[in-house]
Amino acid sequence: MTETIVRLSEVVGKGYKDFWMSRNRYRILIGGRASKKSTTTSLWLIENIMKYPGANALVVRKIYKDHKDSTYAQLKWAIRRLKVEHLWESTTHPLEVTYKPTGQKILFRGLDDPQSITSITVEIGYLCWAWFEEFYQVSNEQDFDMVDGSIRGAIPAPLFKQITGTMNPWNEKHWIKKRFFDVVDETAFTLRTDYTCNEFIDDADRQWFDELRKKNPRRYRVEGLGEWGVAEGLVFDNWEEREFDKDVLIKSRPHIESAFGLDFGYTADPTGLACMLVDIKAKELYLFDEHYQKGMLNNEIADMLKYKGYAKERIVADSAEPKSIDEIKSYGIDRIVGARKGKDSIMNGIQFLRQFKIIVHPRCTNTVLELNNYAFESKDGQLMNSPIDAYNHIIDPMRYGCERFMNSPEFSILFEV
Repeated sequence: MTETIVRLSEVVGKGYKDFWMSRNRYRILIGGRASKKSTTTSLWLIENIMKYPGANALVVRKIYKDHKDSTYAQLKWAIRRLKVEHLWESTTHPLEVTYKPTGQKILFRGLDDPQSITSITVEIGYLCWAWFEEFYQVSNEQDFDMVDGSIRGAIPAPLFKQITGTMNPWNEKHWIKKRFFDVVDETAFTLRTDYTCNEFIDDADRQWFDELRKKNPRRYRVEGLGEWGVAEGLVFDNWEEREFDKDVLIKSRPHIESAFGLDFGYTADPTGLACMLVDIKAKELYLFDEHYQKGMLNNEIADMLKYKGYAKERIVADSAEPKSIDEIKSYGIDRIVGARKGKDSIMNGIQFLRQFKIIVHPRCTNTVLELNNYAFESKDGQLMNSPIDAYNHIIDPMRYGCERFMNSPEFSILFEV
């Protein structure tokens, strides 16, 4: 048998020694893009499962279905990176990763199914560690406490219990900042990192960050430097995140109407789909579904709409791409049309949406992200009469989808910041 030597210092890189060695009850890691926070956490989990017989881990995301293309794929990458593929087995039904020599497991759960967390058990050893990826999406502190409670109880040495959270720090008003960063807590280890500690990125990545710093300093502070986002100047404060049943709404409110908007993206920006129910009389807008994905071809967009059951709906798309609209229509999405837009359409659309109470279903995590970050531009400390061109890949299709309601007498479209 050939022995393979893997040096962690070379595989993991620099900037994370204290994080790696921490045995605190909580490890909360905030950072910008390409800061190695998720890759380092996945490497840590794989290495320590092998190091500590009897230890099992739970990986948590707000929505369970988001695991497969994120944390599950990330952990499989870590296994390859550590060159231990022969020691691990990965399955999708159920979604789990198993260390074959001992049967220890890494399990995956979503906060959209609380019962799957509160009733969790492991066959071999103890449930020692939990990792919250996209920790920022956990808007309800009680959901975190529920998982925290499931990772308690006595375990034999040298095992230890620990909860790790990794996130971009989008908004300084978040409960995570108040709980872990604004007070001294000896049970918590906190760390902020950014792309400058990532020796594995290339010159193209560095150039992207440099351009972001020049063009959008506010976004650069969060996505580049991993600093807490500032809530000042947010466009929307008329929304809440709340569970609801769209079928019950449709049955109980005969006058409620559906609205669908589509924004095109490809390499740099995602294609965004906003699916809404609009109650003009109550001035309430319910966002019940979304799609948010880069690199989609037009036939893939059509397939997505069919898969979700929206092929027969009236979908208002960005009229800047009439060729794409015609192509998607040729794939059987017969009722797709271009948005009217027109002079001041962005600001008028924003003002229209600001007159609603907007209720966002918790599954629409990208909508929540955008509403928490879509802000007015500022110059010399003064807010301008226009929004930033960022965090709008759901916001824009919300405007498109609601265009036909904007002449309703219940609403005014006078624009004010």
